[in-house]
Amino acid sequence: MIFMPVILWSDALVFLLIGAVISAVLHVRKREHLMLPWRRLAHSSVAMVSTLVLSLFLVIGLLDTLHYRVALSQNSSGETVYSSEVLSVFDKLVTPLRTRTEKTYSAPFALHLYAKESMTDAQGNVVRDYPRLQYGGAHLADESQSSLDVMKRIANGGVVGFLLGCLLAWLLSRRVTRAPVLVSLVMLVTLVGASVELATAYHVLGTDKVGQDVLYLSLKSIRTGLIIGTLTTLVTLPLALFLGVAAGYFRGWVDDVIQYVYTVLSSIPSVLLIAAAVLMMQVTIDTHPDWFETSAARADLRLVALCLILGLTSWTGLCRLLRGETLKLREMEYIQAAQAFGVSSMRILSRHIMPNVMHIILIALVMDFSALVLAEAVLSYVGVGVDPSMISFGTMINGARLEMGREPMVWWSLAAAFVFMLVLVLAANLFADAVRDAFDPRLNRTESKA
Repeated sequence: MIFMPVILWSDALVFLLIGAVISAVLHVRKREHLMLPWRRLAHSSVAMVSTLVLSLFLVIGLLDTLHYRVALSQNSSGETVYSSEVLSVFDKLVTPLRTRTEKTYSAPFALHLYAKESMTDAQGNVVRDYPRLQYGGAHLADESQSSLDVMKRIANGGVVGFLLGCLLAWLLSRRVTRAPVLVSLVMLVTLVGASVELATAYHVLGTDKVGQDVLYLSLKSIRTGLIIGTLTTLVTLPLALFLGVAAGYFRGWVDDVIQYVYTVLSSIPSVLLIAAAVLMMQVTIDTHPDWFETSAARADLRLVALCLILGLTSWTGLCRLLRGETLKLREMEYIQAAQAFGVSSMRILSRHIMPNVMHIILIALVMDFSALVLAEAVLSYVGVGVDPSMISFGTMINGARLEMGREPMVWWSLAAAFVFMLVLVLAANLFADAVRDAFDPRLNRTESKA
C-alpha cells in the first residue's frame, strides 16, 4: 500500500512536546537531587497504577497522532493521487471497528437494530420488526446462542490477555516490586484481551445514529482529550512562568502591571471569553477554505486554536502561585547575597529562582490536566469547542443530548463517553495527588519530622 505521511499542526506540537519531555528526562537523570522526588513517586503504588492506566491512553493517543493519506491512482500526467481522507496508524489497527458501520442505532452486544422498520417476511407480508444487524453477531446462525458466544469470547480473550499480562508482569518484576502495580497490569491486559476478542464480532458499546461503533468513537476521543490537556501547557507555561517570576522578583511597576493584567483577565467570564475567541477564529477559517487541503487539516487547526485560546485564558492561576513563591524566595539570604555580590538579575532568576519553583509548576500542570479535559467536553457540548467533524468526548456528549430524550432512550453513547472520561480524569487526578506528595517540600518536611 502506497501512502503519504501527513503531519498536522497538532502532530507537530505533540512531537515537539515529546522531544521536550525526552530532554527533561535526560537532564533529570544526570542530577541526583532532581531524581529524589521521582524515586519517591516510584514508591507510591497509587502513582504507579495511575501511570499504568495513563500509559494505555497515551499509547492510543500517540498511535492516533501518526497520520497518512492512502494513494488512490495516478492521473494522466503520472502523478499519484491521494485520498482526501486522513487516517492514522490507530485507524489502521482498528479497521474493523472503523469500517463496520450499521444503518443506525443498536444497543451494546445487540443482534438487531434498536428501532423497528417495515420488513417483508418470507410470505411476502410487510411487517414491523427489528432488522438484523449487518455486522454485529453476523456469524451466529442461531440467535439464541449469542449469550453463550459472548461468554466464550470473554473467556478466550481473557485467558490470552491474562497469560500475556502474567508474562509482562514477570518481565517487569525485577524493576517493579510493588504487587498492586503488577496485579493491575495483569488485570488491565486481561480486560484489553477480552475487549479485543469481543470487538471482532460485536458492537461492544453499541452504535450511534449513523451506525458508527461507539467503542471506536470513544477510543478516538482519547487523542482529542490528551491534545487539549497537554498542548495547552505549551501556551500556559511560558506566560505563567515569565510573568509570575518577573512580578515577584522585580516588584514595583512591573508587579503592578502584571497584577493588573491577570486581575482584569480573571474578572472576565472565561466561557464568554473563550466562546468569543472561538467564534472569531471560526469566521476566519470559514472565509479562507483555500488554506486547507483536507477537512482533517481544517478541524485540526481549530483544535490547535482552541488549545491556544485555553492557554491564553488559563495562565493566571499558575502566575499567582509563582509570583507568591518568588516573593518569598527573593527574601532568602542566598538571593540577597547574590545581589550584594553584583550577580545579574537574569543569572539569579535562571540559577536560583527557576529551579526552586519547578515543583510548583509540575504540580500545577499535572493537576490542571484533568480540568482541561473536562473543559473541552463542556465547550464542545455548548458548541464552541472542537470542530463538529472531530471526534471527542464533548461531541459525543453533545450528540447524546437528543438521544436521551427519544423513546426508547439511547443511553450508551453518553455512558461510554462518561466512563472513558471518568477513567482518564480519575487516573490523572490520582497521579496529580501523588506528584504533589512527592514534590511539595512542605509535605516532605512534615513527613521527615513525623
